[in-house]
Amino acid sequence: MLDDPRDAPTISRRALLQRSALGLGALGLGGLLTDDGARAGEASPGGFLASKAPHFPAKARRVIHFFLNGGPSQVDTFDPKPALAKYAGRPVPINLTTERKTGAAFPSPFKFRRYGESGIEVSELFARTAQHIDDVAVIRSMVAQVPNHEPSLMLMNCGDSVLPRPSVGAWVLYGLGTENQNLPGFVAMCPNGFPIKDAENWSSGFLPGVYQGTFVDPRFQDVDKLIENIRSPHASRAAQRRQLDLMRALDEEHRRERPDARLDARIQSFETAFRMQMEAADAFDVGREPQVVRDLYGDTVHGRQTLIARRLLERGVRYVQLWHGAGQPWDDHSNLEANHRSHARDIDGPIAALITDLKQRGMFEDTLVVWGGEFGRTPTVELDAGGKAQLGRDHNHYGFTVWMAGGGIKGGTIHGATDEFGFKAVEDPVSVHDLHATILHLLGFDHERLTYRYAGRDFRLTDVHGQVVRSVVA
Repeated sequence: MLDDPRDAPTISRRALLQRSALGLGALGLGGLLTDDGARAGEASPGGFLASKAPHFPAKARRVIHFFLNGGPSQVDTFDPKPALAKYAGRPVPINLTTERKTGAAFPSPFKFRRYGESGIEVSELFARTAQHIDDVAVIRSMVAQVPNHEPSLMLMNCGDSVLPRPSVGAWVLYGLGTENQNLPGFVAMCPNGFPIKDAENWSSGFLPGVYQGTFVDPRFQDVDKLIENIRSPHASRAAQRRQLDLMRALDEEHRRERPDARLDARIQSFETAFRMQMEAADAFDVGREPQVVRDLYGDTVHGRQTLIARRLLERGVRYVQLWHGAGQPWDDHSNLEANHRSHARDIDGPIAALITDLKQRGMFEDTLVVWGGEFGRTPTVELDAGGKAQLGRDHNHYGFTVWMAGGGIKGGTIHGATDEFGFKAVEDPVSVHDLHATILHLLGFDHERLTYRYAGRDFRLTDVHGQVVRSVVA
């Protein structure tokens, strides 16, 4: 302490403001870094992707999500509505608010029949999947927020239809880590390129980048084409190891002076990419499977991608999302009968094969299987600008179907119902937030406690909503 205030060093007003501003900026930066590091796994000895325990004993350890992008019709798949045949060619006696102009009731062109001991009715489109219906919980009362693809995709995949948020797979990986440090813990496969909204569907959002999904295009069979840049054409593995060690040393020197969770995630990503060169070649090579297993799934793009998904899951990958294809394949505004039949033919067999295979390997009881799209479709026929029926259905977010099977699911059950025409959920509606809360619950998480501090507050997948759908939990 100075004895005489007059002996204190002088400082200009400009210098004082500059130093104060820098100090306030440092405080802000410190807060941001604290947000980025909060519960991000940096304290774990294995790093960001280290396997972690959930809040309570989990019923499922991993998730596979069949995403039928475009919006499959609930009244043509898992929610039969005989009243549509009664009103065929006539207006339905309920008020329908639709995005486009629709006309009379459009009865399903597909036959339904009862399957299993539960007697749940399933369309002929999914006759092979229906052989496992006693293991399936069908939620017939899903609701979304708007009848548009982009916001509904974001809502279903990221929990928010407007703002960029971490995806479900990123939250699962953040909470559980991975059981295999040599593979990405979250993989998204989509034939022929990206779906609508591209990589935002599997984004890590404000979570560290290491939790983002790894995109794979399963139309390719060569691992070098399946995963871009999986091997370096310019350097041997030993040379890459030396380069990575040097880069890591430089990064860690930088980190000692400027701690940043994002840098930790970057280091982890480089390490995972390096280790993947050996492990991925094995995991993505379905030719290593016995012929009988390959025949079970089928030698098609969807058969191969589903078999790859099983190989990834058994190697410790936490979350695999299987998209039907680029764009929105199930968006059948016209010619629905032929198109839906073709789409279902692609995946019905592989889904049934996966469930059979998981059961045989003792993996079904702790693997959660999720099926559905971003919304459903109208029970009335869509009309063109001239008022002519297109034999297709418009978007419908008021009531649609999602089903789950496997880890912790009470099979052979139906939750909720739409009205007699299949337009709106009228019994026990389930929001997308409720679905997400249920998925996290089955993985051992209280969705209200799985949070991440960002921009000064705690965020979660379900925002401030969500109730676990207890009726589908075993």
